[in-house]
Amino acid sequence: MTADKMAQTWFSYEKLFTVQTPTNTENDRIYAAVSNKRDVPPERLLKGRKHFCQSILVSVALSKHGKTSLVFVDRGAKVNSSYYCDYVLGGNGLLRDIRRLSGNHFIFQQDGAPAHRSRQTVAFLTANVPEFIEPENWPPNSPDLNPVDYCIWGPLQQLVYRQKFGISIT
Repeated sequence: MTADKMAQTWFSYEKLFTVQTPTNTENDRIYAAVSNKRDVPPERLLKGRKHFCQSILVSVALSKHGKTSLVFVDRGAKVNSSYYCDYVLGGNGLLRDIRRLSGNHFIFQQDGAPAHRSRQTVAFLTANVPEFIEPENWPPNSPDLNPVDYCIWGPLQQLVYRQKFGISIT
């Protein structure tokens, strides 16, 4: 890949953020010098959590020209090739911002998720983007080949996981 082509390439990637882990009553304890939990002020108690993880899937694309807006996958959505093409890429998704930032002269690169390498997605990309790197030409899995991993997800993860769920000691 030449330097000119690299400058035109948009790297896309998604990440699943677990924003609230499930409650584990064996490990999530409150230590207080009181005989009853009701005697502990509410602000000192651990935050209540659901019994199942609360997660959100987020997608973004990045290039020398900038970054797209974050695309949040609808809660409970099955991300198959139809959903990926219609909502993550199309409509108000990644391709809208990519065209706004770089016109219609770009190369699109994505990872190897099943919805990304399906025939339907490859057909969608063939019809809707000027050029893309096809699944058989993708480089081996290497975090330093996708700048989204270290330019976007790292800092965003620090913001998301800033709130601590820990032990409250009175």
